[in-house]
Amino acid sequence: MFSFCADPSTLEGARWLACYLTTGKHMVFYASFGTVLLLLAITAPAALAFGFLGAMAARGPAPLSWIGKTYIAIVRGIPDIAFFLFFVIALDQGFEWIRHQILCPDWEQPIRQGNDFVVCSAAKLPLSSSPQWVHEIYGFLIAVLTFAIVFGAFAANVLYGAMRAVPRAQIETAQAYGMTPRQTFWRILVPQMWVYALPGLGNLWMVLIKATPLLFLLGVEDIVYWARELGGAKTPRFTDYPHGDWRLWYFLFLLVFYLAFTKVSEAALERLMARLTHGQAFGARAAS
Repeated sequence: MFSFCADPSTLEGARWLACYLTTGKHMVFYASFGTVLLLLAITAPAALAFGFLGAMAARGPAPLSWIGKTYIAIVRGIPDIAFFLFFVIALDQGFEWIRHQILCPDWEQPIRQGNDFVVCSAAKLPLSSSPQWVHEIYGFLIAVLTFAIVFGAFAANVLYGAMRAVPRAQIETAQAYGMTPRQTFWRILVPQMWVYALPGLGNLWMVLIKATPLLFLLGVEDIVYWARELGGAKTPRFTDYPHGDWRLWYFLFLLVFYLAFTKVSEAALERLMARLTHGQAFGARAAS
């Protein structure tokens, strides 16, 4: 990065630190913060969409309500780590199995061979000949889908409760004015439910932020991966910038990042709540 970084062995003090913090691996470390923010930017609306569909199903007629409530109960009842480790493998193999059935109909060998899952080379996701960036994007998208399904179940539970919290009198008034069930749902129930749902969704957003280190378990090189990689003890044999075990400082930096991010999120959620409850009796009660 700097011209004086050509020979790290001659550097000391601030110059050594400046060169150390601008190495290629550190640049990837800084970029991994963008990976986390991108995950949140995509996962939050995706999880909200899963949650909205799940809540609509849960309050619908049977057997649709059974599907919605089962989705909520199963995902919420399984530890996140266990679900992430299982579901990612199952999802990946499910995609490959579908591709295998379409692309390799003449395959005669069994797909399950003991503990191995074997499909034809054309069905692999991604293909072995694909460049590295394709593998990384595929892994990231699988992680996003898994996050969305897991947190969508929690969002569905919050939205389902919010829908039930809307005063029944408002629904009956809409029906008395001749509104159809569809009109009542979209014009009365949905706009009103956000006031009741936002506190729960705000808490879910905070949990989602704290869950982003699970990317490390899914094979995505996120900030936790690089903090551990860069912070571990380095000797002159393996790096031009040898140092001791600095993981404490790297993870302390991550701690500050997450605390600052949650603080900004809290401020944004408070402003959003104030906006939604402006002029409503609910807002007056909440403020008292």
